[in-house]
Amino acid sequence: MQNINLLLRPYQEQDEAQVINLWYQCNLVVPWNDPKQDIEFKLQVQPELFLVGLMETKVVATIMAGYEVHRGWLNYLAVAPEYQRQGIGKYMVAQATIKLKSMNCPKINIQIRNSNTDVIEFYENLGFKIDDVISMGKHL
Repeated sequence: MQNINLLLRPYQEQDEAQVINLWYQCNLVVPWNDPKQDIEFKLQVQPELFLVGLMETKVVATIMAGYEVHRGWLNYLAVAPEYQRQGIGKYMVAQATIKLKSMNCPKINIQIRNSNTDVIEFYENLGFKIDDVISMGKHL
């Protein structure tokens, strides 16, 4: 990170409005995901893997990780637009990776929309590779 004084800590209840606002700024919210509900669900399972990065009292970065014994997952990586391209996203992924490794997680998966080429390139630069799989889903 380029001389950035970032405080990293687990999400706290008072972060909610800033986190959701950041996710909207970063175009992470889609109509079928309710960010408030996603936060509530995450706080029920491995809340220590929901990290926020702060500059003083302002939330400028988030990452939500999870581990289900077979694979780790990364979701909601967000960096405020004015702080992007300074190493914060890379740092957030590294910190989530450290936490997942400490749980003996053997592999991390992410899902990225095909059209999001900048994010695909970001993760490729971090050593992620495109798996020869099809991602399927079913809304419940």
